[in-house]
Amino acid sequence: SSNARAVLDWAFARGSETRPQRVLFFPDQHLGRNTARAMGIPLDAMCVWNPHDPRLGGNAVAQIERSRVILWQGHCSVHAMFRPEHVDAVRANMPGVKVLVHPECSMEVVDKADLTGSTSFIIKQVEGAAPGTSWAIGTELHLVKRLEQRHPEQTVRFLSPVVCMCATMYRIDLAHLCWSLEHLEVGKPVNVIRVDDETAMWAVTALERMLAVS
Repeated sequence: SSNARAVLDWAFARGSETRPQRVLFFPDQHLGRNTARAMGIPLDAMCVWNPHDPRLGGNAVAQIERSRVILWQGHCSVHAMFRPEHVDAVRANMPGVKVLVHPECSMEVVDKADLTGSTSFIIKQVEGAAPGTSWAIGTELHLVKRLEQRHPEQTVRFLSPVVCMCATMYRIDLAHLCWSLEHLEVGKPVNVIRVDDETAMWAVTALERMLAVS
């Protein structure tokens, strides 16, 4: 998320006045929408592509043609859980609180927040804040808890009264990481995921481009 704007800048730079660039942004529509808006791209120059709808992703031809950013209809379940009413409630209960959210939250939540930024941005904001600062943070719970433990001189709270854990991230733990490394060490890798050569080539190309832009 920290390099989303740099990636969009990179993509748009490959267009021209006579042929402006159109970008398909995926997998997270909220990150794409919030980043594009921060760059001055209006909402009517974006559309959402539903991958399950064979009819232009659920869009009219004119809608596609006027869009500078086509947003893949994907989201992070952890960040999509945060609601505008959570911001309203925390402001009512914690006067003076600063609301800090990740850009994978919905546009409505981002609009109500004081600050929006990537995971590294969130960490730096709390680390650089004065003692006594109060935060309500909208991102993954364990990061918020770590910040709360590391900064007892501040008040750090989770933005929502309920929690949506990331089941995918929870599959990665120290025990299974150790198990995988031990098998790699003896030349017997486990749970190897293979894709065809062309897919692998383009995946590497995408990663290398992203890292180069970063």
